[in-house]
Amino acid sequence: MGNKVKSMVLVGLGMVAGVAISLQYPAIAQKASGSPLPLEELRQLSDVFGLIKSDYVEPVDDKKLLTEAISGMVASLDPHSVYLDKKAFAEMRETVEGKFVGIGIEVGMEDGYLKVVSPIEDTPAFKAGIKAGDLITRIDSTPIKGMSLDESVKKMRGEPRTKVVVTISRKDEDKPLVLTIMREEIRVQSVKAKMIEPGYAWLRISQFQEPTVDDMAKKLAALYAQDPHLKGLVLDLRNDPGGVVPGAIGVSAAFLPKDAVVVSTNGQLADSKQTFYARPEYYVVRGKNDPLAKLPAALKDVPMVVLVNAGSASASEIVAGALQDYKRAIIMGSQTFGKGSVQTLRQLTADTAVKLTTARYYTPLNRSIQARGIVPDLLVDESAEGDAMKGLRVREADLQKHLNNDSDPAAAQSQGPQRDELEEELRAAALAKKAKPVEFGSKDDFQLQQALRHFKGLSVQLSKADGPATAAAAASAAASAASAAKSAPSPRP
Repeated sequence: MGNKVKSMVLVGLGMVAGVAISLQYPAIAQKASGSPLPLEELRQLSDVFGLIKSDYVEPVDDKKLLTEAISGMVASLDPHSVYLDKKAFAEMRETVEGKFVGIGIEVGMEDGYLKVVSPIEDTPAFKAGIKAGDLITRIDSTPIKGMSLDESVKKMRGEPRTKVVVTISRKDEDKPLVLTIMREEIRVQSVKAKMIEPGYAWLRISQFQEPTVDDMAKKLAALYAQDPHLKGLVLDLRNDPGGVVPGAIGVSAAFLPKDAVVVSTNGQLADSKQTFYARPEYYVVRGKNDPLAKLPAALKDVPMVVLVNAGSASASEIVAGALQDYKRAIIMGSQTFGKGSVQTLRQLTADTAVKLTTARYYTPLNRSIQARGIVPDLLVDESAEGDAMKGLRVREADLQKHLNNDSDPAAAQSQGPQRDELEEELRAAALAKKAKPVEFGSKDDFQLQQALRHFKGLSVQLSKADGPATAAAAASAAASAASAAKSAPSPRP
């Protein structure tokens, strides 16, 4: 659809949204590849380097040339592999810890402008009223058109307590919006929880970070203190772009039997061929106690609904996939993003690294999520009128150079007739004008209300507009799960 978003980054983070990161920082050792070096190609690289140094219109710094060569080589692999310079590496470490300096939005490039994928909850951008779908056309009066994604993002970064002015084009506004936003050190509150009515609780995870399992355990303990006899729990993973894998394992372990398989990975290296279980050693931060140890035993059996959408990616798909495979929860909402790959941080120097895709991950029943995602058990739109933004949402399969689904390469291919692109954009824009922004967890949250109806045995309003593509994806996912269930050992070891 038009020029779709090719990549997404968190402003102030420098990381791709929906990344499940295996936190490893070993020095890169010289390894025998088993094959000779491509000497001819290396000579060409040396020749081009020499030509630029001697013939380019102005002098170019050696370090800049080599750094850009490394960056381009890594970026050519897939949408999630990237070279991290000193600043980006520091920001990545901060992100894992749940804090960073910025305004707090996820953005991508579309038609030469920055398109807001989502404002991060409780950040300056969120409080300023920036919405998903907004186009940022200027930053501090400088036009975005012609800038790269990285250049645009860097202009919005800065020191804490400094201001940045962004000009926004919004489809339902006749004039551009000019917003002055104060940059802050943002500490993302990754877990929220509350009782939505007697007997029913809502637990939201907006991103998986190092503190997520601890924070979740505290929120769950507080919920059970309010009502020791919960009749239903909604785990809300909508717009959760992912994060650290141990966080996903810990969240899954809170609801699954001890020693259950949560996720497995497979890649070239021996250490990328792993199985991760619902055990403390897979999610507890070294030197700390198990935060799940004192949670009520009833938590393992409380009826659950997991809410997901196209913004649910990576680590959130690990959780949804595991709970779906064990039939521990009903998955409700729309098809997820489909990022089923693991990125490992390989440190190059004291302050630079490569974030490299090293493995695909698989659900307990050996389903690959890559470029397909999790298809909910119950497909439910964002509102009673439908999903206004359905036609504008981007998934892994839309990204250039995405990895294929090795279990079912055809799964990510388009199924059935497609609407005309212009017609689809106009339809989505018209619906978006009528739609009210969804505040997750509020009384106006349609999908949450449908989850409550499911708990109470009432009818659920299923999606009205899921066409052949979604139906085919659901059928493919069901067939894949059935096949895996027959051939794979029981997921409970």
